[in-house]
Amino acid sequence: MTLQLAVRSYAYSLSRPLQTAAGRWQRREGWLLRLSCAFSGRVGWGEVAPMDPEQRCACERALSQWTRSGDVECNRNQLEDLLPTLPAEVRFALGAALAELDEVVQVWLPAPRSACLLPAGAAVLPILDQLLATHPVGEPITVKWKVAAADAELEWSLLPQLLERLPSTARLRLDANGGWERPEAERWAGAVQGDPRLDWLEQPLAVSDLKGLKALAQRVPVALDESLLLQPDLREDWSGWQVRRPLLEGDPSHLLRQLQEGRPQLMLSTVFETGIGFRWLALMAGLQQQGPTPAAPGLAPGWTPQSLLFSSDPAQVWAAAELSR
Repeated sequence: MTLQLAVRSYAYSLSRPLQTAAGRWQRREGWLLRLSCAFSGRVGWGEVAPMDPEQRCACERALSQWTRSGDVECNRNQLEDLLPTLPAEVRFALGAALAELDEVVQVWLPAPRSACLLPAGAAVLPILDQLLATHPVGEPITVKWKVAAADAELEWSLLPQLLERLPSTARLRLDANGGWERPEAERWAGAVQGDPRLDWLEQPLAVSDLKGLKALAQRVPVALDESLLLQPDLREDWSGWQVRRPLLEGDPSHLLRQLQEGRPQLMLSTVFETGIGFRWLALMAGLQQQGPTPAAPGLAPGWTPQSLLFSSDPAQVWAAAELSR
């Protein structure tokens, strides 16, 4: 079967800089894919949204065969054969587009209520105060704080103030992005151990310290994130919570199937994708809510600008990408 493939780049800036243990960033760049079939009249959409600079270069090289001109004729069988050789982010985009051509998704579920992403450092308290002031009293709320991203003693001094502000109905996630050493992680675990509001410590130690991560998980809930990308076998082996970022994992069909089958303790998280990638994230987060361990997804509301790049209509996103570059 012959298909038409088009690739279009996009770029935008987050509403404000995001500081993590890995550094500070605000600019977001990626590519959109449009795969069409003249015979059926159907169109499939995909998005390539790498986070790591090295991966971005790998994606750019992989896409170069299709970006030299407009629509490129592709043989479906050849695309499917090529799929396993591509970077994970490109595999997601092509796999998503092919799945949409095949009408794998019958209903695109709306996104569930998201956790709120709090900024790093001293800005966390005024933002949290604003958030709680506008949040309905008694309604559940989940907040995620980026830690290991500012001065260690400053963060430590902010923790009791944050805990004092959080209502009893709140849920808390502390995301260190692998930035703590064992003593610091142990100190924080001791401060929140037994707190019923704690969801988990997210990637508290480096990917290389699996022994430390397992030991820490004996004290408090630990959710893996970066470890799952660099050591994919842990997606099957880790018994605790997993932060899953579909756009970084390759062809979405396997994760989609796991969620449809009710795989527990998976939490879906954003990579600050456009509306095309977000449709898949919302779908998977919606399926997770229907499973045995529903948890607020990490969609980072308020961190992207107002733009048609984030429309739920893929054609509008495609058109907006042309203007974003």
